[in-house]
Amino acid sequence: MGILAWVVLGGIAGWLASLVMNTDASQGILANIVVGILGALLGGWLFGMMGGSGITGFNLWSLLVAVVGAIVALWILKLVR
Repeated sequence: MGILAWVVLGGIAGWLASLVMNTDASQGILANIVVGILGALLGGWLFGMMGGSGITGFNLWSLLVAVVGAIVALWILKLVR
C-alpha cells in the first residue's frame, strides 16, 4: 500500500473512530489521520496476535482493522487524560 493510501485509510478510520469515541469536535483532520494510521498499525498488531490477518490492502477489512485499532488508541488516550 502506498503512502497516499495510508493517509486516506488513516483519515477515514480516524474520523470514524473519533465519531464512535465522541472526540470528533476536539480533533482536526490531521489528528484524525495520525490516529487512523496509528490505529491501523495497532489494529494490525492486535488482529495478528489473535490469529487473524491485519491490514491487507485498501479494502473494507483493512478499514475495519484500522477503525478498531484507532478506537483502542483513542480509548487509551482518554484513559491517560
